[in-house]
Amino acid sequence: MDEPDPQWTGRGARPGRKPVRPEPGAGPVAALAYRLWELKAEAGDPSFAEMATRMGAAASKSSLAAAARGQVLPTWETTWEFVRVLAVDRLSQDPEEARREWRAHWERAASAVVCSETTEGRTGHDETRAGHIEAEVRSAEHPARRARSPLTRPAVIAAVATAAAGAALFTWLAPLSGKDEPAARDTPARAASPYDDSAFEQDVTHPDGTVVKTGTEFTKIWRIRNTGTIPWRGRYLTRLNDTPCRAPKRVEISAVQPGESVDIAVRVHASDSPGRCKIYWKMTDEAGTQLLSSKKPIFLDVVVGRTE
Repeated sequence: MDEPDPQWTGRGARPGRKPVRPEPGAGPVAALAYRLWELKAEAGDPSFAEMATRMGAAASKSSLAAAARGQVLPTWETTWEFVRVLAVDRLSQDPEEARREWRAHWERAASAVVCSETTEGRTGHDETRAGHIEAEVRSAEHPARRARSPLTRPAVIAAVATAAAGAALFTWLAPLSGKDEPAARDTPARAASPYDDSAFEQDVTHPDGTVVKTGTEFTKIWRIRNTGTIPWRGRYLTRLNDTPCRAPKRVEISAVQPGESVDIAVRVHASDSPGRCKIYWKMTDEAGTQLLSSKKPIFLDVVVGRTE
């Protein structure tokens, strides 16, 4: 087992470094962090290092810790990974119900952040950040709106300013032309840049620590979601290491559209002697080039026991 993080458990920590849970009344971000603390306590209070390694969260230890401090709103992806390994994997809650509940908590905090930052009239990085948060929240609440209005708030502001400048120039030049000019056509908005992303959802079969008999075959299934805007085609899970347990070098991933989830199954032959088998897998293209480099590998982690 990984050693707990002393900064968060207080064991072996220096005086004065023991963290204080955010007050739920200190603001929407603090309230979200307080809920995360409560969930962590309910799940046995694992360390952030344990959540990011042994429990398989697709987020770093520092990102998980920052989400619990309640000072800055974490991304939805980090929030969901925090929740998934605790609520779904450890407490066996229904994944869809947990996702809906926590997405609602996160969206309330995100909406409050957007309102706060825009009310204060911040510009530059903060305004752009608020726009990105607002776009994500609106996209989740109204999926159809994304197709009709793909612009984020900063982009809309820029488009309006450009149109206003064009109108002023036309008004100044029109008297010199001696005739009425037709109104300029609207310039099509540039679509947002496509991006590739994924989120681990759950171990469908054989969660970490499952005991399997020596010499037997079993099927490991993971469920992941395409959280980007690029369809997945011609992709594979490719094995990164060798263990006494035998498995194919790679398995094909069926075509997945943005927003869809996919179950990926791999047939594994348990070793003939007792021990631990931990096999890592990474998404690649057909040529073997690794994709989604910022994402941690997914893995199989079972204990092989003797046949009775």
